[in-house]
Amino acid sequence: MADRINSNLLQNLVIKTEKLTHSLEKASIAEFIELYQNPRRMLYLSFLSGIVRGFGLAIGFTIVGALFLYIMGKIASLNLPIVGEFIAELTRIVQNELAIRP
Repeated sequence: MADRINSNLLQNLVIKTEKLTHSLEKASIAEFIELYQNPRRMLYLSFLSGIVRGFGLAIGFTIVGALFLYIMGKIASLNLPIVGEFIAELTRIVQNELAIRP
């Protein structure tokens, strides 16, 4: 009887260990450990990812800014009173700031 319980516990432990091993392989833990053991490669990959993120940010900001300016230009060309007053106020603020600074 005790032998059967130990056998069931051992079988259950083997199944759970296999599941854990499969999960670790799926998560590529070995690659992460290898990456941390090689600091030069880690720095290189971090540097490259930073460059790519910066480039993506610059391109995205340029596209969104151009789209915003295009839409503002179209709205300004409609000559709406509220928008015209807003743009005139912005122009006054900018001119006053430029006049104050030496």
